[in-house]
Amino acid sequence: MAYAATIGFFDGMHLGHRFLLQELLSLSLQRHLVPMVVTFRQHPRSVLQSGYTPQLLMTPCERLEAIRAQGIENVQMLSFSDVRDWTKRRFMCYLHCELGVEVLLMGYNHHFGCDGNTAFSDYLCAAREEHLQLVQSRPYAASQVVVSSTKIRSLLLSHHVEQANALLAAPYSLTGRVVHGRQIGRRIGFPTANIEPSDSCKLIPASGVYAVEVEMDNHGYKGILNIGTNPTVGGTNRSLEVYIHGFSGNLYDQVLTIRFLRFLREEQRFSSLDELRKQITADCEQAFPQNHRHSVEEDSSLLRSCR
Repeated sequence: MAYAATIGFFDGMHLGHRFLLQELLSLSLQRHLVPMVVTFRQHPRSVLQSGYTPQLLMTPCERLEAIRAQGIENVQMLSFSDVRDWTKRRFMCYLHCELGVEVLLMGYNHHFGCDGNTAFSDYLCAAREEHLQLVQSRPYAASQVVVSSTKIRSLLLSHHVEQANALLAAPYSLTGRVVHGRQIGRRIGFPTANIEPSDSCKLIPASGVYAVEVEMDNHGYKGILNIGTNPTVGGTNRSLEVYIHGFSGNLYDQVLTIRFLRFLREEQRFSSLDELRKQITADCEQAFPQNHRHSVEEDSSLLRSCR
């Protein structure tokens, strides 16, 4: 079987990535080839730079699902450690001889190979030597905004969730397991679930309060997520706590996916738990005004065994 392929890390599957993969699908159709994506398990910088811990927008499994959601089933996920010392010609030889790639679509301004960032003409020469056809992608120019994974990380770390989501074409998400907490929220009528992220390399947005959607067992709920240290109750460790509107039940050890919708406010220290309760009530009214009907009596049974 003969393939048309492209190479990249595709962290976040943002608009630029989607544009490139749509180009790949069109090219494959024109050349009567099967589309393939070649990507890596580890972020290249985590291999090349000792001590670097990436803040990723997607786990490897999430990236794989996102690529396939674009209509490409053939994905080769390589270990970057195995290919870090390959020149561009060695890489092209592997693509052509081992994977059956006939046409390589290079992302705009994309580079690969240990022999440094070289001109597209240098890649063309290497491709001819390896009997590989090389096509350069057009730049993504749907707007004046630069679209990159680095830009999206910067937006998420500065509370600009809605702008980040626009570039991702989907809400940024975190998945984690519910663990035990201090049960402060339950005492003030807003029981929360403490979330321990499933992947320590996933980026956690800037501290603050967010309107979110919570997915559990294929059901979606509206919620309020706090990222921070809980200064009102003397907390010092950073945590993620979500109040799920309208849910009752035991959540311990359940896996939740949190989708960030918008930033509400900075984390604050309040003079009392009653002041904190009033603010959370206001947060709920801001986050879901159409169906917010909170009362301490109604919510005293919610998330009974959660924090």
